[in-house]
Amino acid sequence: MPITLVLADNHPLILDGLENLFRLEKEFTVVARCLDGEETLKAVRKYKPEILVLDIRMPGKDGLSVLREMRKEKLPTSAVLLTAALDEEELAEAVRLGLRGLVLKELPPKLLVQCIREVHAGELWLEKRSVSSALEKLLQREAGRHEAAQVLTSREIEIARQVATSLRNKEIAKQLFISEGTVKMHLHNIFQKLDLDSRLKLSRYAQEKGLV
Repeated sequence: MPITLVLADNHPLILDGLENLFRLEKEFTVVARCLDGEETLKAVRKYKPEILVLDIRMPGKDGLSVLREMRKEKLPTSAVLLTAALDEEELAEAVRLGLRGLVLKELPPKLLVQCIREVHAGELWLEKRSVSSALEKLLQREAGRHEAAQVLTSREIEIARQVATSLRNKEIAKQLFISEGTVKMHLHNIFQKLDLDSRLKLSRYAQEKGLV
């Protein structure tokens, strides 16, 4: 079965180039091409493609807004950003929203094809020449947060975050509108789950996992 694609970019010339690129590859089928965010969302809802190739600069709803809606509606399509530029804040938001691939427009077209193949296979693709060390650190933090979320509850993560900012139990209780005894109970559970024995070690864990 071919890999189904929706292509989204506000430049018709880019869309023409992308469609021609994927026509040369028998394993891909383009089911829709879109010029703005609203049109993109409608196409993803209608066709449920396996991959959405999306520019972050789109009229109406931009690429991040499209990703937010897709996440909110739990649409199964994997998103790949094909963009000319991306700042760290936008990148952080895109990763949080489930971005699976990133390719800069200045790179050879074959890398986009390779990216889509990898993403379709369940991999995360970030072409090394398109990312900075800041991006790599960001992804490490995101991986750390995901790892922490597999072990700790959301409340425990919040308390670990507060401990890492040097707040005492009484201050944490006030911040989170819970009793000091409840904070102590959560800390006991956190220490047991993580096999830690001090607030200092918990602070280091929180920093290493990108919780602060």
